[in-house]
Amino acid sequence: MMPKKTTKKSTKKPASKKTAKKKTPAKRYDANNKTQKTDAKVQAYLDSLPEERRSDCVKIAEIMRTITKDATGAMWGASIVGFGHTHLVYETGREMDWFQAGFSSRKQAISIYLMGNFESREELMEKLGPHTCGKGCLYIKRLDDVHLPTFKKLIRESCKAMKKADKA
Repeated sequence: MMPKKTTKKSTKKPASKKTAKKKTPAKRYDANNKTQKTDAKVQAYLDSLPEERRSDCVKIAEIMRTITKDATGAMWGASIVGFGHTHLVYETGREMDWFQAGFSSRKQAISIYLMGNFESREELMEKLGPHTCGKGCLYIKRLDDVHLPTFKKLIRESCKAMKKADKA
């Protein structure tokens, strides 16, 4: 007959589960924002675009330059042209510097960066002409496809909303 195997019970106490307190996020400046303002020149970016896209982007830059009263604009990352300046503070406490109006020539369309919500946005979008929208972007294929006065008003109203949010 074989002897029974005995197992020795551990004398260690089970590890206690630490309960982490949920901290309210402290306000912080997000210096690690993925898209940063660079020293690259706007004109060099515009010159690098294919001709069929370049002429639209030059016109858009002029519109944004006039509305924001930012004569030079700035490059944000490798392919975003931004005009004006605003300081954003999110509900989470995240803070960052950003532009008031901007655009980028992408493969499928020209992305126009707008303030998410402002009073007349939906009404203006209906009058604009062919476009698609993302959360904060308006996508157009060609500037000639959209109603130019409505396009300008969209940018102007977006900039007003940005300035208002910046002061809040």
